[in-house]
Amino acid sequence: MSKTMEPDLHEPSASISRPGNARKEWKHPSDHWMRGFILDNRAALGTLAVFVVMMTVFMIANPTVFTTWYLYSSVLTTLPVALFVVVPLVFVVTCGEIDLSFPATMGFASWVFALVVQAGYDPFLGIAAAIATGTLLGFLVGSLVVYGGLSSLIATLGMNFLLRGLIQIINEGKSTALTSLADSWAYKIFSSQLYGIPVQIFWAIGFVVLSALLYNRHRFGAQVKVVGDNPDSAQQMGIDVKRVRVKVFVFVGIGAAIAGTFSVMINFTWWPTAGDGYLLPVLASVFVGGTPTWGGIGTVVGGAIGAVTVSFIQTGVVAAGLSGFYVQFFNGLIIILSLLGHKWNQARYR
Repeated sequence: MSKTMEPDLHEPSASISRPGNARKEWKHPSDHWMRGFILDNRAALGTLAVFVVMMTVFMIANPTVFTTWYLYSSVLTTLPVALFVVVPLVFVVTCGEIDLSFPATMGFASWVFALVVQAGYDPFLGIAAAIATGTLLGFLVGSLVVYGGLSSLIATLGMNFLLRGLIQIINEGKSTALTSLADSWAYKIFSSQLYGIPVQIFWAIGFVVLSALLYNRHRFGAQVKVVGDNPDSAQQMGIDVKRVRVKVFVFVGIGAAIAGTFSVMINFTWWPTAGDGYLLPVLASVFVGGTPTWGGIGTVVGGAIGAVTVSFIQTGVVAAGLSGFYVQFFNGLIIILSLLGHKWNQARYR
């Protein structure tokens, strides 16, 4: 063989880069950015599709109501309260646990906020006290589960009853009016309106964005996923499994405290039952959003979209001309359909 016919062993790509033999490099279909984005966010996109279909049906049923801003302003006023709890719960469920104590944590932390404001102190100090209370309660719940070896389902349910009972015993079912909040800077910053849009929704969106970055781009989010997927492997990798599990419960306590504080500033009143009505809707939002129950995976954005979906169900059903008796039926219907959709997609991303 002549010298010119010998292949260049030092440059293996030279033989395929000649002008006459140029060939297009093969790429897997998932390498395309659009397909990759869909595959990475299919749970959240599926929840978004459910929301779009639901809103389309409601708009066709009553276009007059669903084309006015007042409806959306009303929903955006209370939606942030749910978002502040739904997002931390995604971390807990991804970690393979569950927290049913957040309604009582909302009530207890907001009660501390009400006491501080009623005593004449600055509402900002009340917010700090409420967050500190939520952090302490979250640590207590997490310690019972992690270091006490109790089931998270039973332990958090028991804490929910215990804290709620303690609130009722001390206050004897009496509420606390906080009319002075309307003149405070805390209310103007956290719960007023900006060009007709409730300010609290901007704080909630910021919370969702920061939590999504924490979940998808930070070491803590990666640790939560590994612990939820396989605690033994996480331990062998050098991750402090117990500390991570406690942290997710603390995060829920902080979120519940913020949610309770916002609910008080919205209503200018603290009620002993504060947080009671959020248990099932918040849990439904987490699972409708595409976070499965077995742990290891989840979606913060999907949970937020699930919260928006659940928030619009009651308003949409009533606005469509149906009585309030249909609300629970449609709640269950949309939740089941969403879960079935995620179940069909389960084999692809489990």
